[in-house]
This record gives sequence, structure tokens and C-alpha cells, in this order.
Amino acid sequence: MHRVIEERSDWWNEEWLSPYDGIGKQKKLPQISVKGNQFIDPSGETVIFRGLSISDPDKIVKDGHWSKAHFEAIKSWGVNLVRIPVHPVSIHQRGIKPYVAILDQAVDWCTELGMYLIIDWHSIGNLQMEMFQHEMYQTTKSETFEFWKRIARHYRGVPTVAFYELYNEPTVFNGTLGACSWAEWKALMEQMIDIVYAYDTKVIPLVAGFDWAYDLREVEFAPIARPGVAYVTHPYPGKCEPPREPHWEAHFGFLADRIPIVATELGYYFEGEEHLIDDGTYREAIMEFFDQKGISWCAWVFDPNWHPQMIRNYEYEPTHQGAFFREHILARSKQ
Repeated sequence: MHRVIEERSDWWNEEWLSPYDGIGKQKKLPQISVKGNQFIDPSGETVIFRGLSISDPDKIVKDGHWSKAHFEAIKSWGVNLVRIPVHPVSIHQRGIKPYVAILDQAVDWCTELGMYLIIDWHSIGNLQMEMFQHEMYQTTKSETFEFWKRIARHYRGVPTVAFYELYNEPTVFNGTLGACSWAEWKALMEQMIDIVYAYDTKVIPLVAGFDWAYDLREVEFAPIARPGVAYVTHPYPGKCEPPREPHWEAHFGFLADRIPIVATELGYYFEGEEHLIDDGTYREAIMEFFDQKGISWCAWVFDPNWHPQMIRNYEYEPTHQGAFFREHILARSKQ
């Protein structure tokens, strides 16, 4: 007599997150890697990424607009890189396996459309002391390690998923979120990279500096001691007064001469939140600075509600900054 094994969902019977086996495994995009201060494809050609961040997939699903059509609208802007912010609260509420099933759809669609992906662990605060700017960003070191272990194992060998942004915006918020030295942050990032590389040595880890991922000056003296890494900056208008170029050069631009940089967030308003206001001296200047330095970038944010918005609605009518970045990307993609 054959014994029937009953399907169980008990915690002790929970299976590992199985490896991704979608379109990104069957139809692979060219593998991106780091060489010197550049991203290159397998032929050795330099790749500059110009793209955008979407909102958290959990939000887009709840809005009723999570579809290939959403990504086709993004592709029509000339984008070659899409950043996906994964908030800890979304994982807590939805669960890791259902959430990753949504990410798998993005990998499928972006592969078909020829766009690469950044998966971003979208927390803000001091991970070292586990103090955060808002409840939506609450996580722990162990949860963060576990997230990257599962993601790296799941997407191993999938070139579409080119980058892992290990932590969105590190900050101690003027001491209100405790203390964290660069040495502590560096060690924490190296631990994460070791976990990722245990599963996948071809993906590119992205490491942010302090001041909400703006300041990379410490890297000059103590770079991340792992190969194949790139760095992140978020140079919003309010980080410095015009002329901004000397400040940009001192805080992150100098590093682009030696190591790849991705500005994974930038954007502007004409009124509203002070740190986002462009008085007319920002948008053209930052694009010219990126072009001169060969810095890749993703504008924030392709959503009608989160700010600063790039679209007014889900008919994909662009805001001023949306139209500006779209035209800039389209012009560069034709060169």
C-alpha cells in the first residue's frame, strides 16, 4: 500500500524560496560587470544606465496597475534600468514568497523589454543600531541578511537582475537615530556582500554612504574591501547651494574617476518640500555633471502619488520633472 504524503503548510514544513525559472533564465540579457570605473557588457563596451525608480510593487498591485503595460510605458521613455524599492513593511504584510512572486513578474517583463533591474532594500535609518526614520522602514540586521540571502539564491544566474542596492538611505539623522561609524557601516556592508557572493558572484552590489545616501567621502580612505562593487549617491537639490558642482565633486564625483557610481535617486519640485526645490539651477546642472563623469542614474519616482512624482496619473501623463527626465533619456538613447 502506498502512503499518500499530505500537503502541509506548517511552519516546520515551509519550503525554501525556489530558484527563479522565468523568462529571465530562458532569454538572458547580456551580463553587466564592473571594470575600473565603468559598467561593461560581455563585449567590453561601456554601459551607462539612465532610468527611474518605480514605487513599491506592493503599492502598484494595490493600485490595480501592476502589469506588463506599466513597464511598457516605462520603456517608451527610453529607460534601460528600473529600480524596484522593496520596503520592509511590504515584506512583513505580504510575506516573502508572495512578494517575490510579484518581483518575478517584473523580471519577466523587463527581460522581454530589454531593461535591467535594481532590487533595493528600501529602509531609511541606522541599521547598525536598528533605529529607523519611520515604521515602514523597520527591519533588523538579521532580517536584512536573510532577505539578501533569499534574493541572491533566487535570482542567481539572472542577468536582468543586475544590481542589489543593499540599503537605501543610511543616516543617523543628527544623532536622533544613534551612532554609526564608517568602519561599522563598511563591515556591515561587507558581511552582506559575502552572503550575496556565496550564491552569486556576478551580481553587482550597490553601497550607499551616509547623509541619506549622499556622502561618499569616507570611501576615499576606506573603500569596501570586496571586488565588483559600485557606490550609490542621492543628490537631491537641497543637499547644497548653487553652484553645486564643487560640492558634488567633493562628496561623490571624485569617486567616479575610479569606481562606478549610480545615482539611484534624484528629482525635484518647483515648490513644496525645501530639499526638493529646483530654483532653475539644478536639473540641467546635475545631468551635465553625470554626463561629464559617466555616472549612471535613476530618477525618483514613477508614481502619481509618491513625491516628487514623475507622472500625474496612470495614463502616464508626465509632470515637469517626468517630461524633463524622459526627454533627456530619449535624447541620450539615440546617441
